[in-house]
Amino acid sequence: MSPPQHDRLTERLRNVAPPNRRGGRSMSDSVYRVTDVIGTSTESWEAAARNAVATAAGTVRDLRIAEVVRQDVTIENGAVTGYRVRLSLSFKYEANE
Repeated sequence: MSPPQHDRLTERLRNVAPPNRRGGRSMSDSVYRVTDVIGTSTESWEAAARNAVATAAGTVRDLRIAEVVRQDVTIENGAVTGYRVRLSLSFKYEANE
């Protein structure tokens, strides 16, 4: 990378977020929990993921991200009969105020 390109990139990165006390970039002061859930469906992996999120949303507030960790199928007599998805769900802890 030539010096002028490097300088422009450095300037753009500097403007992304203000430095924090440790010299890095600041983030919001939040705490998140990540937990794994498994959803199932006889239709598809997408439906299995929707089932897992919908069920978790019934008891956990402020869900943020669902990452697919693993997908598999159940097989009976040589045919796919079910879909399973393992999701890592993250949610934000509420502050005690």
